[in-house]
Amino acid sequence: MAFLVGVFEGDFDAFKKQFDSDPLGRRLTAKGHTMLRGVDNPNLIFLRVEYGSAEEAKSFQEKVRGSNVLENVTVKVPPTVAEIADQATY
Repeated sequence: MAFLVGVFEGDFDAFKKQFDSDPLGRRLTAKGHTMLRGVDNPNLIFLRVEYGSAEEAKSFQEKVRGSNVLENVTVKVPPTVAEIADQATY
């Protein structure tokens, strides 16, 4: 399991609408996603998309980088492939 994670700032509603329209075909390979919104800054967007492997995540990362899907937001942390290093539930 691997994730494509990023942090963006911009019009949350416009970002969510575009994300939900799935212009790059994310749903064809991804297993799911988590989108968080800043409390103090509701236009701060934290996104994590889950893939079955690092290779799948890297492939989609290249699709994102080669597209214009992030042109209407400020990229704080570019789409980055990551794996879980530690996780706990309390």
